[in-house]
Amino acid sequence: MKLWGWLLLGTATAQAAQPLFDGKTLAGWEGNTNTWRVEAGAIVAGRLDRKQPHNEFLATTNTFGDFELRLEYKLEGSKGFVNGGVQFRSRRVPADHEVSGYQADLGANTDGNLYDESRRNRNLVAADPAVRQRALKPGEWNEYRIRAQGAHIQLWLNGELTADYREQDPQILRRGIIALQIHGGAFTQIQYRNLVIEDLSPPSK
Repeated sequence: MKLWGWLLLGTATAQAAQPLFDGKTLAGWEGNTNTWRVEAGAIVAGRLDRKQPHNEFLATTNTFGDFELRLEYKLEGSKGFVNGGVQFRSRRVPADHEVSGYQADLGANTDGNLYDESRRNRNLVAADPAVRQRALKPGEWNEYRIRAQGAHIQLWLNGELTADYREQDPQILRRGIIALQIHGGAFTQIQYRNLVIEDLSPPSK
């Protein structure tokens, strides 16, 4: 399992970082295992020869507040709305397959966008198309860096800052699950790997 260079530096930051995925099992995650599986060190959903019927999410069993998350994703497909995303500070919608909260969007010309899934249902920040075109590697592994600290949320796509947002609504959750999405309605496969999270919560006194 690949470990990011910054995880090997022996600093206080490195010591705080923890893998969210062991590379072998879905331990620490919950979701529809008819959709989600582990293959070759990656979390995988969907198949290129089968239409994904609706949105599905694989969610952490733990919740997170202030953090920095790094991961890689690879999205394939050509028929339908080929899309996915990484939910954070989110929650499952009761009696539904949806998840509500912030999403680092990906695919279908949305990579780098900060979207509000099943809540405000709109882009909070749309990435500059020129930045996306420069940063994105279609059909290959791409790196997302997601940082949420207090009201401040930032996204980086392959090292390029694509979203810098400050939440103005004090009612919006600042803690919740992290969840991986495959979007419905497409012949698509998505993979996620090398998920590593650093807790940015202030030290307890």
